[in-house]
Amino acid sequence: MSAPLKNVLINVLTWALVLIFFFPVFWMFINGFKPESIASSVNPKVFFTPVTEGYQLAMQRGMAGYLQNSLTAATTATIISVALAIPAAYALSIRRVKAVEGSLSFFISTRFMPLAAVVLPLFMILKTVGLLDNIYMLAIVYGAVNLPVTVWMMRSFFLEVPFEIVEAARVDGTGLYREIVRIVLPLVLPGMAAAALISFIFAWNEYFLALLLTSSSARTTPPFLGSFVDGRGQFLAVLSAAATIAALPVIIAGWVAQKQLVRGLSMGAIK
Repeated sequence: MSAPLKNVLINVLTWALVLIFFFPVFWMFINGFKPESIASSVNPKVFFTPVTEGYQLAMQRGMAGYLQNSLTAATTATIISVALAIPAAYALSIRRVKAVEGSLSFFISTRFMPLAAVVLPLFMILKTVGLLDNIYMLAIVYGAVNLPVTVWMMRSFFLEVPFEIVEAARVDGTGLYREIVRIVLPLVLPGMAAAALISFIFAWNEYFLALLLTSSSARTTPPFLGSFVDGRGQFLAVLSAAATIAALPVIIAGWVAQKQLVRGLSMGAIK
């Protein structure tokens, strides 16, 4: 096969995969502008008069408050997970502690446990101390759930820091705090941004814990989206509109930080 033909086939295959993965998002966006009678019809129409009824109904149901809760929980969880991951990843990479491999295995193994196995004890503890339906407690839980992945990512970024730079700083008498803040973190800033964005996305999209640990005041957007589903089947337009609104913050954040995300995720990939 000639090189030009091979390139054409690769481009065609790439665009085909992009269209396949993007089509559900496009269909969701289009459905949000359809009248409910058309969106829920068994015979979908390609041509229709766009309306904003679905978006209006979503906002009238109080979606702004749920978005605020999601933003608070995701942002706080991201700060917690990144702040705790920095010293942990530093100790596992640059200033290596004993039993590094065992510690790493412990961190990542906690992600293998299904949330359903721990949600009942967690629910009972939070109920006993009166912290159910609390947005900041939900953020702490999110931060703890995301911490193993964040530590794993940050460690791979820290391993890319030239040890000679750290050693020179130590010879000059740089303390531990200044070594981390002034020397190491600026070198891994793209990676830290990538880890923070992924942690934010995980927290923003989390459904199971938000459904079981909140009821009203601290409920986030994913469980709220489920409230649109009813037995009559007349909910696709408003659900699509609400889902589009819920997806926008993550899409915008990913688009704004795409350069840092690509650069950060590529750290540690090439030796």
